[in-house]
Amino acid sequence: MSIVMLMFSIKILSKNTNDSTIISVFNNATEEKLFNRAKIIKKFIVNNSKYNNEIAFIIDMKIMSGKNRFFVYDLKNNVIIDQGLVAHGIGSQTQTEGELIFSNEPNSLSTSLGKYSIGSSYNGQFGKSYKLFGLEETNNKAFARNIVLHKYSKVPFGEQENPICKSFGCPMINVEFYKRIEKLIDNSKTNIILDIFY
Repeated sequence: MSIVMLMFSIKILSKNTNDSTIISVFNNATEEKLFNRAKIIKKFIVNNSKYNNEIAFIIDMKIMSGKNRFFVYDLKNNVIIDQGLVAHGIGSQTQTEGELIFSNEPNSLSTSLGKYSIGSSYNGQFGKSYKLFGLEETNNKAFARNIVLHKYSKVPFGEQENPICKSFGCPMINVEFYKRIEKLIDNSKTNIILDIFY
């Protein structure tokens, strides 16, 4: 086994407790991918006071949906500070296990890749949700498609052996995890970037 694939634990400090918590195990390849995505985000937001330059949300769609793949990333210190499960769109599912497809088209029910700006909240079908504004050609129809960040009671809190439920294209997360994400968004004076990649 190469050094790159050695397993290590990521230690985070929970904002809700005074205790440090070991929350998951990743390989170095995952950490490197997130670091590279963070570099892209930093380059995008540099000298732009509209966006939060301290944290970003990064979703790695290469990771199976039953495993943590929604990461809260500290852009200043280049570390993961939280993580959880997130569903992808049912239209992104293929017949091949582990392979997804993506679309920006209305009624595709698919996840769209790219960077989003997290906008204001509203109360909808799933309660409090956050509007998403696509910032790239691959996701610039997100607002028109009603793609939002929302919670759903059937998304489990802990990691699973099998894939979790699917959405209609929205990044859909667990209720308890949503509470932590909600605090970050509501306390941010600038827009947080959500980056979905594959």
